[in-house]
Amino acid sequence: MRKPIVAASIFAAAALVLTGCGAADNGDSTASDTEWPEEITISLVPSTENADLAEALTPLTSYLSDELGIKVNGVVASNYAATVEALGADQAQVIITDAGSLYNAINQYDAELILRDVRFGASSYAAVAYTNNPDKYCDDEPVKATYAANDVELSFCNGIEQAGEASTGTGPAATESLENIDKGTKVALQAATSPAGYQYPVVAMQAAGIDTDKDITQVPVEGNNNAVLAVYNGDAEVAFGFWDARSSVLTEAPDVADKVVAFAYTDMIPNGGVAVSSNLPDDLVAQLTELMDGYVDSSDEAKQVMTDLVSLTDWTAEINQDEIDRYGEILQKFSN
Repeated sequence: MRKPIVAASIFAAAALVLTGCGAADNGDSTASDTEWPEEITISLVPSTENADLAEALTPLTSYLSDELGIKVNGVVASNYAATVEALGADQAQVIITDAGSLYNAINQYDAELILRDVRFGASSYAAVAYTNNPDKYCDDEPVKATYAANDVELSFCNGIEQAGEASTGTGPAATESLENIDKGTKVALQAATSPAGYQYPVVAMQAAGIDTDKDITQVPVEGNNNAVLAVYNGDAEVAFGFWDARSSVLTEAPDVADKVVAFAYTDMIPNGGVAVSSNLPDDLVAQLTELMDGYVDSSDEAKQVMTDLVSLTDWTAEINQDEIDRYGEILQKFSN
């Protein structure tokens, strides 16, 4: 699962209207006695602009229609916050959205988290601490491990990855090495709304005893690629980005694996996922969860739809809500 997810993140709102039948109409003898609504709306945010999103959604809506035995339509909404607002107003009963919006939907409207987004096998990812000064931040010699998303070897130290193996990006790891960020160190940080480029790194540095307002020289950058390039070009000694942002600069910095070393991982940052209204019947939620969880394996077309529509490789029913809750705590810390 992963990036970044994410963010990297980039979703849209889609509504799936499930009309015309109760649970008994599906021939499910074990279904609950609660009557299904005549229609429900599933709201999601696509990763790319599409002139006809409804048409792009057709494979997904057709799959759900065929399997549920009821009509499913797709529509579009504008952003992550809108998905939560739609659920709160009962304009949508299912949302596919980012982690922060999942947290808000769960806590504001008692939504139920049913699936998590998967990117390249990961449903969460760490913010990575990068440096061009391994003598200062590494307790051992950097080693090379393979980033599976694009099969490139990158450098790591402090035992956060194993030499010759596939990197896992699992944190927290080696966060004590952040204590080596001494007064005046230039640290490249992204916008304050970036989980991997600012929020989780700031929390990790503060936990290491660093006053991030006074002890470091913040070097503002836009985007994970520019965070890596700030270290690569010597504009900063340390930078933070998603796992593994170095793969985004291979064209302009083909030797980035030698010049930029990953030396620590923060706590895991969750991908988004799918949440449903507490008003939906349990049997409808169960069937919808199973169908969406299995969608990517239903056809080659489904795999392409997932990639093109929401930049995902799968959904998983392993929700790990504690990661979403922790993310919400960090969002609240930076809300002002």
